[in-house]
Amino acid sequence: MLFNSIAFACFLPVIFVLYWFVTARKLMVQNAMLVVASYFFYACWDWRFLFLLLFSTALDYISGLQMSTSKNEVTKKFWFVLSIVVNLGFLGVIKYYDFFATSFVSLFHSFGISLTIQTLHIILPVGISFYTFHGLSYIIDCYKNRIEPERNLVNYALFVSFFPLLVAGPIERATHLLPQLKKPRIFKYDQAVLGLQQMLWGLFKKIVIADQCAVIVQDIFTHTEVYSGSTLFVGAVFFAFQIYGDFSGYSDIALGVAKLFGIDLLKNFNYPYFSRDIAEFWRRWHISLSSWFKDYVYVPLGGNRGTQWQTARNVLVIFIISGFWHGANWTFICWGLLHALYILPSILHRTHKNFSEIVAEGSVFPSLRELIQMGITFVWVTLAWIFFRAENVTQAFQIIETVFSHSFFQIPEFNGKWHALTTLLWILVCMSLEWWNRKHDFGLVQLGSVKYRTIRWSVYYVILFLIVYFAGAPQQFIYFQF
Repeated sequence: MLFNSIAFACFLPVIFVLYWFVTARKLMVQNAMLVVASYFFYACWDWRFLFLLLFSTALDYISGLQMSTSKNEVTKKFWFVLSIVVNLGFLGVIKYYDFFATSFVSLFHSFGISLTIQTLHIILPVGISFYTFHGLSYIIDCYKNRIEPERNLVNYALFVSFFPLLVAGPIERATHLLPQLKKPRIFKYDQAVLGLQQMLWGLFKKIVIADQCAVIVQDIFTHTEVYSGSTLFVGAVFFAFQIYGDFSGYSDIALGVAKLFGIDLLKNFNYPYFSRDIAEFWRRWHISLSSWFKDYVYVPLGGNRGTQWQTARNVLVIFIISGFWHGANWTFICWGLLHALYILPSILHRTHKNFSEIVAEGSVFPSLRELIQMGITFVWVTLAWIFFRAENVTQAFQIIETVFSHSFFQIPEFNGKWHALTTLLWILVCMSLEWWNRKHDFGLVQLGSVKYRTIRWSVYYVILFLIVYFAGAPQQFIYFQF
């Protein structure tokens, strides 16, 4: 079930009414109802994979309890390793087996050795990378005694499967979400209004920005061999806004929906394209995943506390794993490696926290220096997106080579220029509103405090009209494939 579908528009009000008005606001009834609703939401994709989600939930729940009651370290470690191995085993086999098999065959083929390995061709269950990481963080925190295991199965099942975050995050932490699920929740009008505003903003970014950019990007990336360097760069720029509108739009809708049920989810985006260097970009892009890798991989490896060589190794490891997490393709590994190379100098020279404050603090417009810094960062990020979007590494390098050729100075030529210009207009509107609200959680927050009701509602209606006008057949979110 897509957030941008009629089915979800019918599903959400029904769950909302049941949650607040039929459950008599009894906590356990509310939580149980949300679990059932979340499983129904997931089963709408493919009910067969629901059993995998149930198994993963049961395994982590039992492992957490067993670790807490273990009388010795060996038993505790057994349950910890069992949960980690089984969770990563499922993820590895389903998501990565075919990749390793075909890469292995290609490697031997390059040495003139013919090899045949059977591939599985298993459909990737939606959200498996996300709910697996939910479970892993819970198990690791239990094992490290950072949290007490959750003894209520309904609460734990809801922590893993809460439908707004189930298929594409944010990747929640037990320390943040579980306490909320165990406290009575009171309906707050202001929180619900904020939730609706955030949902509206997320739908705008998905339908008006991402889906419109997708049309241009699809055409350019399908015919990369015939387009000039300038056109290919334009395609990469539109993809930068497509993936931002798509994923941050999804996150806004997820956070907005959760607010309707009195639950706050972790912030996943903080205006990443206003970053002044790559380190700042990674503090603002897909925050829940970045912090997950930092806390559970980078810091345990030693972070930046060792020698420069160890620090460089740790940075390379987390960015390559992060790239690989996105998909079983060398393009994602190259994308992660490229970002590691981008950020490495600032970490080694301890300048990666230079920009911890908000850009243009206290000013309406950025300074020329800030504008140049943001522009340079955006170009670096956009060049890396080429690897993320390309079908394979060969195509990515072909695009990069063409972009850095003399054809970069030609006037871009591609189909649908008028569509591209109107989409660019909506991108400018989107980024302007986000710049105005860059101190706040999403791009419409300050609109709610506009004094004149007519202006406020006019803007809401315009956004709603644009969403309806541009809405065609519901388009899948990019991160659902991860």
